[in-house]
Amino acid sequence: MKTLEVCLSPELIHQHQLGGKVVVVVDIFRATSCIVTGLASGVTAIRPMEEVEACKKLGEQGYLTAGERGGIKVPEFDMGNSPFEYQSENVKGKKVAISTTNGSQAIVKSQEAEDIIIGAFLNLEAVSEYILQAKKDVVIHCAGWKGTVNLEDTLFAGALIDECAEEMNPRGDSALLAHQLYIGNHENLFGIAKQSGHAERLAGFGIEKDLEFCMTVDEYSVVPKLVDEELVDS
Repeated sequence: MKTLEVCLSPELIHQHQLGGKVVVVVDIFRATSCIVTGLASGVTAIRPMEEVEACKKLGEQGYLTAGERGGIKVPEFDMGNSPFEYQSENVKGKKVAISTTNGSQAIVKSQEAEDIIIGAFLNLEAVSEYILQAKKDVVIHCAGWKGTVNLEDTLFAGALIDECAEEMNPRGDSALLAHQLYIGNHENLFGIAKQSGHAERLAGFGIEKDLEFCMTVDEYSVVPKLVDEELVDS
């Protein structure tokens, strides 16, 4: 039986062997929710970048630029980090370069994996179907917050484990912790997630509608996959 591991923070990813495995990168508030929404809404590809300056250079090559630092839109970028911005008609048929505080960093740190896909509550069932069909060991890589563990990403990890529990074996205490967190709160996902430290920080920017949308389950069927440095629908 294939295994499911959980890395609770990018600071811990060095403890996981990624070669030959599928890594599911998750940053619920809000990068991976934006990526899923964007590809579902007609964006052709999304390129994650660690640094703002590198993202700006892609903007000069015709990409739309998107992202934030500390939850606040980078002033020179075309978009911030709200999933609703990715639903605009202006993004259809375009490529987007994205750089965020946590999510894009986690993607870059997952490069040793055989496959990197993007997870969110918005595409939970589609991700579970993908990894079950892949028949490979999986690491769920939670982006966290500036190197620390966060509640919403851990909740997602637990939800994905729950979806796959009959056919995959959760491995390690982090997986057990995430699964138990989800089991105890699955009937009130937004209620528990909005108590997280990250949610409280972001709510200060008046974006509670973003947070509620990011906790919507199975809104989309896309599974973003990293191919030649760009995320495209698999």
